[in-house]
Amino acid sequence: MAHPRILLTTGEPAGIGPELCLDIARLEWPALLVAVGDPDLLRQRAAMVGSTVEIGAYDPPDEATHQPGHLPCISIPLSKESLPGQLDPANSAQVVECIRHAAKECLAGAFDALVTAPVHKGIINEAGIPFSGHTEMLAELSGHASDVVMLLLAGDLRVALATTHLPLREVPDAITTDKLENSLRVLHRDLHKLFGIKEPRILVCGLNPHAGEGGHLGSEDDEIIAPAVKRLRAEGLAIRGPLPADTAFTRQQLEQCDAVMAMYHDQGLPVLKHAGFGHAVNITLGLPLIRTSVDHGTALDLAGTGKADSGSLQAAIGLAIELVGKRTKD
Repeated sequence: MAHPRILLTTGEPAGIGPELCLDIARLEWPALLVAVGDPDLLRQRAAMVGSTVEIGAYDPPDEATHQPGHLPCISIPLSKESLPGQLDPANSAQVVECIRHAAKECLAGAFDALVTAPVHKGIINEAGIPFSGHTEMLAELSGHASDVVMLLLAGDLRVALATTHLPLREVPDAITTDKLENSLRVLHRDLHKLFGIKEPRILVCGLNPHAGEGGHLGSEDDEIIAPAVKRLRAEGLAIRGPLPADTAFTRQQLEQCDAVMAMYHDQGLPVLKHAGFGHAVNITLGLPLIRTSVDHGTALDLAGTGKADSGSLQAAIGLAIELVGKRTKD
């Protein structure tokens, strides 16, 4: 295969996703980029932000590389016209269908990787569609619900999550020794397989402040997290923890690991986003397809202004191309 084939979902139509797709289409890429969304929306947003990118229909099998200024699109029409910054649950089914269609194309081998623009979980659920995030949906579609791990990268910093999009009060019950052990195995395997790290070093955060303070601030660290770490260390894996999160993310500790496993979304992501917001990448490990995404949300206040920064989407596409290349060599 001469060039990787990358599918790009356009995300929430009222957000910045469509114009980010237009912005990256101006650039040169060593890949074929194909959008999945409503081509009329892309044209309308192009006129609004002054983009000269031309939107055409995707005509498979098109093996050509990307041509700057052109973006082929697989058409999945909106139910209603979308206005920047104005969420409408009537269009939520289209957003979900774009993800579903793109995932099936990748799972069937028609495309090599999926890169996703941001969606708005709240409006999707308001439309009556159960949806907690791309990670969970892709896990279900691929039949790998127990294997996926959310990993975010900002430069040399890699942060994985033991749980993803859950209310904070549900997090402790979602962490079990077996589930954590499985997530650590997936992280260890893909750090080696996808990133070429020969012997990955993983640092595991505790759940409670001070990693439970010997049980005085919660028992989960000693009774659930520590046994998972102990099992894997007994097999020779370079895994340490549980460490208090405020210690794990110090420079000294980070210099001694290749990735940090945080216990919940807002334990790990604030540090990651402080380190590289706007240029960080989200990757879903454990899937039978390559999926990367941006590190930010829909930014409704910026939609239609032409001021949105496509840096994170550029980084997500670049990583997807890199990972396809490594997989092809393997």
